[in-house]
Amino acid sequence: MKSLFEYTDKLNKPYECFFLDMKKEWLPVQPHWHYFMEILYVTRGTALMYQNEQSYIVTEGDMIVFLPSVVHSVHAVSDAPLQYYVLKFDLSQLDSSASLTGGSWNYSALFNNAINNEQADIYFPEEILHSLPVQSLFDDCVREMQNMQYGYQMILQSKVRELLTWLLRIWRDDGFDTDCYFSSLTKENTIYTITEYIDRHACENIRVEDIAALCHMSYSHFAKNFREIYGQSCKKYIEFIRLCKVEDMLLFTNFDLNYISQETGYADCSHLIRSFKEKYGVSPHQYRRQHSSPRQNH
Repeated sequence: MKSLFEYTDKLNKPYECFFLDMKKEWLPVQPHWHYFMEILYVTRGTALMYQNEQSYIVTEGDMIVFLPSVVHSVHAVSDAPLQYYVLKFDLSQLDSSASLTGGSWNYSALFNNAINNEQADIYFPEEILHSLPVQSLFDDCVREMQNMQYGYQMILQSKVRELLTWLLRIWRDDGFDTDCYFSSLTKENTIYTITEYIDRHACENIRVEDIAALCHMSYSHFAKNFREIYGQSCKKYIEFIRLCKVEDMLLFTNFDLNYISQETGYADCSHLIRSFKEKYGVSPHQYRRQHSSPRQNH
């Protein structure tokens, strides 16, 4: 079964920045996740973007942040071309020991705690960004990536820090407490990487109790922490990952439902159909017909 995980080369490519001109037939960008943080800035067109199960209509001048280890995707809204910048980076490359507000500046801790935090909205509409030179910053990053002159990664790091500082200021104005997140991650930080295990083993009969044991936690402690970090129960998250894989196979293969149910961890075809219809409002067959694509293949 295909994994939703997208490999990112942290060692050799800690930063990526590029500009995309997407035609409708190239969309959707399938559900996926990675350890990098990713920021998209739209310069033309409109897209429907998802992070986990939250949807956002993102249009010209808007920006959206996809946090590390969170499933996200991009879908077309109209036939008009969609143009946007993409900035991807490893948060741990930005962490430093410089003392700020009484603690170490730990970007990884800050943004892990932003997942599903109501005071840290990942969507930034144009009216919030209009006073900031956002497009200029993205232009500079793309130019540095293209030229790769001496010290380009230092400049990229500086630009990324600048952009993140703008975002954190906006979050602070909305009540996000940045000061309490500067300390290092706790010894329980395996819960921040357990989503990779769930992705790899979603086709199996995995139990939340077993996942909790992998994180060296009791079931109740794990369940509480997982819900606080990811905004839903672990059981519901497993179902979400399975349905993402089902959607991917419906859109990009011709496999029948019996095969898809086996490959995505469902007990049988009827269970898959029931779960899929509950989430998408239509049956898998109807969904496949509505979104049929010439790219489908075995």
